[in-house]
Amino acid sequence: MSLINRFISEQGKILSRRINRLTLKQQRLITLAIKQARILSFLPFRNYENEKQFQAQSISIITGSRPRKNRHIPQLTEKYNSNRNLRNYNQNLRNNNRNLSSDC
Repeated sequence: MSLINRFISEQGKILSRRINRLTLKQQRLITLAIKQARILSFLPFRNYENEKQFQAQSISIITGSRPRKNRHIPQLTEKYNSNRNLRNYNQNLRNNNRNLSSDC
């Protein structure tokens, strides 16, 4: 069992050939041995203790432990206001042009 445990990660997953530095044939034999050990209950299918710690870490990463700052909101409102001002300016120009053309 100590030999097989060298080829399993903390979460209970089979490590890849690159990490184990095994040939293809050796990796296949190790994979078969690990699967047989799991079926015979020598190894668990999952390592629940490490999985709980892993889930707690991933949840804290996803939710974030610090509050986020709204840095980009002022820039967006400035852009929105500038676009709105530009539209109003263009609308006023069109209205002025209509008034000038109707006077003629």
